Amino acid sequence: MEEEYASLSTLLLEFSNISNIDKAWVCKSGENSKAIFSASQPNTLANSNRKFILSASIHGSGNNPVDFQWSPFPVEVRGASIILPSPSGSKLLIVRNSNDDSPTKFEIWGPSELEKEFLIPQSIHGSLYTDGWFEGVSWNFDETLVAYVAEEPTPLKPIFSNFGYINASTSSSKGCNNWEGHGDWEEGWGETYVKKRRPAVFVIDINSGEARGVEGISSTLSVGQPLWAPATNASQQHLVVVGWSAEPRKLGMKYCTNRPCALYSVACPFNKSKAIKTDQKSIAHEDSNAVMLTKGISSAFSPRFSPDGRFLVFLSANSAVNSGAHNATFSLHRVDWPNDEEPNSELQIVDVVPVVMSAEDGCFPGLCFPIFLGNAWLSDNRTVILSSIWRSTQVIISVDVLSGSLSRITPYESSSSWDILSLDEDNIIAVCSSPIDIPGLKYGCLVKDQIPGAPWNWQDVPSPLFRCSEEVSSRLSSLQFSIMKIPVRTISDSCTEGARKPFEAIFVSQSAKNDTCNPLIAVLHGGPHDVATSKFSKTLAFLASTGYNLLIVNYRGSLGFGEEALQSLPGNVGSQDVNDVLTAIDHVIGLKLADPPRIAVFGGSHGGFLSAHLIGQAPDMFSVAAIWNPVCNLALMVGTTDIPDWCFVNSYGSDGKTDFTEAPSKENLNVFYDKSPISHVHKVKAPTLFLLGAQDLRVPVPDGLQYARALKERGIEVKVIMFPEDVHEISRPQSEVESFLNIAMWFKKYCQ
Repeated sequence: MEEEYASLSTLLLEFSNISNIDKAWVCKSGENSKAIFSASQPNTLANSNRKFILSASIHGSGNNPVDFQWSPFPVEVRGASIILPSPSGSKLLIVRNSNDDSPTKFEIWGPSELEKEFLIPQSIHGSLYTDGWFEGVSWNFDETLVAYVAEEPTPLKPIFSNFGYINASTSSSKGCNNWEGHGDWEEGWGETYVKKRRPAVFVIDINSGEARGVEGISSTLSVGQPLWAPATNASQQHLVVVGWSAEPRKLGMKYCTNRPCALYSVACPFNKSKAIKTDQKSIAHEDSNAVMLTKGISSAFSPRFSPDGRFLVFLSANSAVNSGAHNATFSLHRVDWPNDEEPNSELQIVDVVPVVMSAEDGCFPGLCFPIFLGNAWLSDNRTVILSSIWRSTQVIISVDVLSGSLSRITPYESSSSWDILSLDEDNIIAVCSSPIDIPGLKYGCLVKDQIPGAPWNWQDVPSPLFRCSEEVSSRLSSLQFSIMKIPVRTISDSCTEGARKPFEAIFVSQSAKNDTCNPLIAVLHGGPHDVATSKFSKTLAFLASTGYNLLIVNYRGSLGFGEEALQSLPGNVGSQDVNDVLTAIDHVIGLKLADPPRIAVFGGSHGGFLSAHLIGQAPDMFSVAAIWNPVCNLALMVGTTDIPDWCFVNSYGSDGKTDFTEAPSKENLNVFYDKSPISHVHKVKAPTLFLLGAQDLRVPVPDGLQYARALKERGIEVKVIMFPEDVHEISRPQSEVESFLNIAMWFKKYCQ
């Protein structure tokens, strides 16, 4: 076993070392364009990701083959938290966050050298947010100011000596003859935000290095995603920001788009005039500086201005906020921006892409987890390009924000998934991958004389960014995949039309036909309102390459299948989702692609909830299970998680949003228990591997440990691996390697 363990670890590291492209930007340079790619690669020994940048000059477009001339080597950017070129491409901002009480460093690079460097002390603000949600960095139009989101400065804490309390405002700092108290506890935004102070917007003048906080924003708002508004008055520059209210309390934010939020206009702290006008009255900054722009809608985020400044468009998760589901189908909206007036709260909101309730086969299912670039506009100033989930794939679409017309511009015949990286004027740089194909660069050309709706011209771009070993390439070449439609087996009278339609599963198998089937792993995503797409996964490709077929199930409730199918799951967890997975497994058994009992199940979070339910409700179907940070007992989870509302909504449906309370009743706890895998623990037969993050706030460790101990008590083989520094998403490089190496060995032991 030790020899096999070593061999598998070598193979897993070869998969793990494939690079990822995180972001890309295109700047115009004469007749040609220059692309800058920010990429990363796991540094397993350091237990971190190594960041580097690589650039390429782009020649040719339209009907002519495009040529990327790459720089000879990538350049590592150590300690860089944020990398962002200026709009003209003449400057590059690099921010290096501090991990202690030291200052945050801002670097302004020119074409050939470091031009300026500024240190912002902790007394001004803490580290910049780089979380992808509150996070936001925006250059203004003349490239003299940069707006960004950082932690508010640490509030003063009481200082004591042997003689008692010392006035904190008059004391320089703690010393050998005194000590600092802890002061008031500040509630955070849950998972991964537990040690983060309130996000606030700041602006730095890159000529002087002076940084100022945006004033006059209520302390009950957490703000992020700043964006400069079109300049209409040189003395009154404004920012559009997203604000989340902390009232009545902060619930978990990460992975949760159901938190109410709105767009606000705020004045730049470097404005020459210190007052703004609201409703014909002059109000000082310190009294009020935030004008709500999106009244009448409970969710508004990801603001984007058209290049000509006519339109402000934004995304909304209104459906998630109103229903209580932690993720749901998005919508896209537009407001016409006032040219010569102060921003006000009377702007009319126009629906551009509404929520799709039930999509016909092959038709657009609604916006789901869209990737919305900072510069997402074509040259006509009315068409935005974004990527979105389309059933079990991710595709790139174009939207006319005036007419609302929408087109899928990646090939309909492609079962691969596409990520948009950047626009090169009216052309697109994207990444395309599949479960059996490592990512590859694509360049999409908008042919000027094409007829409306005609396919774009997509070209493969040879790139040094994605490389894999010969061993990995050989193993991937022996795999094939398909996306299966699974008819719903049990339909209740209350099922909506959208919930009656087939769901999907991605099936990955060996290309060669054998008389016997490989063991099958049922792979279950979390959420539950998430989705598994057909993009490349290093870890799942590793499992498939070691001799397993994969059945990756997008049960009803997954994103990308219309809102009715998604909303059918809350209130029915532990039954509808379980039946869908069993239906999918029976489907492949019927096709003679799986051979019970050589079936394993693997999932995390809600996927762990499902996995634990399956080995309890269908104990003879599964020979082994591996689950990370699983929801096993909702009655226990509700009192310890950062999202107790999730327990109510998933147990009771949309009524749970209204019934949610911090003090669940005995009746509530009974319902939670009955909906949980713990209620079926006495029937489990499958040996079960648990992977737990000790810092998980979403599904705290006691939930998984209780279930593991209950299995062990009943004589079931159990193995628990605890990662002391990991949170809900066990994704640190060393943790990910150890996790999937143990999963592979566990499955080989019990499912061969």
